[in-house]
Amino acid sequence: MEKILNGTEGFVDKQPLKNFWYVVALGDDIDSSPISVKLLNEDLVIWRGFDGSLIAAAEKCPHRQAPLSHGHLENGCLVCPYHGWTFGESGKCINIPSSSDGVPIPSKAHLNTVEVIEKYGLVWLCLGEPINPLFELKEESDSSFRRINTEVQKWKVAATRMVDNFLDITHFPYVHAGTFGAGQETKVPNISLEYLDNDFFGYRYDILAANPEEAKSTSGSNEESVERSMSSGFNLPLTVRSTITYKSGLEHVILLLSTPIDEISSYFTFVIWRNDDFTIPADEVIAFDRAIGEEDRVMLEKLNGVMPLGKTALVNVQSDKATVEWRRQLLKLINS
Repeated sequence: MEKILNGTEGFVDKQPLKNFWYVVALGDDIDSSPISVKLLNEDLVIWRGFDGSLIAAAEKCPHRQAPLSHGHLENGCLVCPYHGWTFGESGKCINIPSSSDGVPIPSKAHLNTVEVIEKYGLVWLCLGEPINPLFELKEESDSSFRRINTEVQKWKVAATRMVDNFLDITHFPYVHAGTFGAGQETKVPNISLEYLDNDFFGYRYDILAANPEEAKSTSGSNEESVERSMSSGFNLPLTVRSTITYKSGLEHVILLLSTPIDEISSYFTFVIWRNDDFTIPADEVIAFDRAIGEEDRVMLEKLNGVMPLGKTALVNVQSDKATVEWRRQLLKLINS
């Protein structure tokens, strides 16, 4: 625990983290070929079975450790590119071409699979035993909202630094000066933490945001600046949700998903739900959010190494209350 507090040790190898869900791909990324992903330092392969369901397993073939993602699919079964060993439902080895008829397949020939679900247009993996079902977002089942998915990127930054950033509003006037933060008030009023709903814990706040031409599709306003009623909250270990409500009644919900590949690199994607009139093309709606995300990435990739998690490992002020609480809860989880 002391090493984690001092920031001299990483966290991705901690067993409690394996019992949560993490996004590794879009559902649309997995079609007629297997894909390779890495989660918490473990290499995995994902493919679709004959019925379209997803199967996720250790990347290396148990025979001679060939990377199975370089194989191909036959009737929903994964065929190893090295010796043709074939794996079907639940990663079970169903064929070893070099073996004689009637020779039983060794029990160790079967793949070690991991939990996988497809939800919100995303592929989620859990390396251990899921502690809880994946959270529900009410907007997903509300017909007045549409969902917009974005590509899964790879960022050269620790996932913990990403979450800390997404919960923080004090960087807006500086990092996001090129998008919505220009001229924004730098002083932050006292923050009160609360449960935003059953799944997310965080805070609510109001800001006056710049509304340049490229943001007008997102805000639904032609004014030069717009008032935003917002909330930012986290769901352990590494999920952040930001909600934006405009005076017009337009709601813009952003799910920010940071997945640890290893200690210092991560997958990132965001999902949008909006109760707009559905007439503006999705790419136009999310172009501004993509630009905001790119500002975050450029800044965060300047920060090296793992992020110290302990309350006293970094200097904090009252405006950091949300990130301090998230780090406290994450550290408690890691050491449980």
